[in-house]
Amino acid sequence: MKRIIGTIIAAAAALVIQSVSAEQVQAQASSGGCTLEQIGGTARHLVRCRGGLSITTEQGAQYTLLDRTATGSVDAVRLTGKALLIDLPENVPSSGLEVVTPQAIAAVRGTQWAVDVEQDATSVFVVRGAVAVSRRAGGAGVVLGPGEGVDVDESGAALEVRRWPAARVNALMARFGR
Repeated sequence: MKRIIGTIIAAAAALVIQSVSAEQVQAQASSGGCTLEQIGGTARHLVRCRGGLSITTEQGAQYTLLDRTATGSVDAVRLTGKALLIDLPENVPSSGLEVVTPQAIAAVRGTQWAVDVEQDATSVFVVRGAVAVSRRAGGAGVVLGPGEGVDVDESGAALEVRRWPAARVNALMARFGR
């Protein structure tokens, strides 16, 4: 009986945390000229921002939208956990977008790409376009094209661009319902 009550309390606490988190994200999205939509019956969200930027969030993604240039538009995202699928079309005027994770900085214009943060590494994969990726600590960066990815850890080793196998791409995209 104690085990059942403990499980119920833990589940209720998780719901409260998700509710507060969703409210914080909604407030943050609004302040950056964005809207937040829940994706039909899932815990994923779609953030649509000025300039054509759209971000699909994995359930439980931990991120902050930033307007570092004080223009009223999102120009950067701080991602500390889980994954985001970002779409910034080529044909819309934009100053680009930068995603900053504990291990990496990925910057782009006119592309679709995913950034996934795990405990000790960041993975970046490009669906369409090109993305420049470098370590936060500095050093030589790489540019990824369609179908390419890179894993950035804290080892300091040279970044290695790889064509990702279909199974890895499919597993990542499934996290966004694609």
